[in-house]
Order: sequence, then C-alpha cells, then structure tokens
Amino acid sequence: MSGSNYLLDTSIVIDALNGDSSIQQHLEETDSRIFMSVIVIGELFFGAYKSGRVQVNLESIATLLTDYRVLGCNQLTSQHYGQIKQQLMAKGRPIPENDIWIAATAVQHDFTLVTRDAHFSEITGLLIEQW
Repeated sequence: MSGSNYLLDTSIVIDALNGDSSIQQHLEETDSRIFMSVIVIGELFFGAYKSGRVQVNLESIATLLTDYRVLGCNQLTSQHYGQIKQQLMAKGRPIPENDIWIAATAVQHDFTLVTRDAHFSEITGLLIEQW
C-alpha cells in the first residue's frame, strides 16, 4: 500500500465517516498521501444538507477539510473528463457525471482512486483500489 497517492471517492469517505473500521485501518496504515476531489466535497455537502443531522454532518466535513488536501478541477481535468466520457459512451457504459469528474482528477494526477463503486472499472487507464 505504499508508494502511490490516493484519491478517495465519495463512497469511501461516507463509509469512513460512518465508522467503517476497514477503511479506518487502511487510512491509518498507509504511508501514501491521500487527497479528495472538490466534487467529492460537493457530494458530501449535498448529503449533509439533505440529512436529518445537518450540523453534525457539516462538522464532519469541516474536519475532513483540515485532514486532507482537496484538489480542484482545471482545464486539464476537463480534457480528461471529455476523453473518459467519450470512451464510456463509445462502449455504451455510462456512469454518473460526478464520477467521471472524480476519475478525471485521478487520471490527471496519476493517483489511485479508492472506491467501492464497481462502475469505475469501465474507465480505461484508471488505477483503482477497493477498500
């Protein structure tokens, strides 16, 4: 588990926030740098605002933002997004839009995407680990 940088998908972050011990163990044991996409943060805010525990969830997000570096999107991210979306359409295997942006961020930075969502395996060249 050493040597690569990790980008956490929303599914992993949510499970970690919900106390999944296997994810906590991975996070504690890795000597790799861990990042999150601004898209993941947006999905977390959406989940917080639609929840019955808005303030508690907002506080959890605030803690995450101090613990991990958040990567934004730029022109290169957009180029990777376009390539990935076109490849998925050509294969007839679309995935959610936000997940394409998350994957584009991982590809752009040559990071391993940590996820529990199987549909990411449709993306050619994306490095994936399932925790």
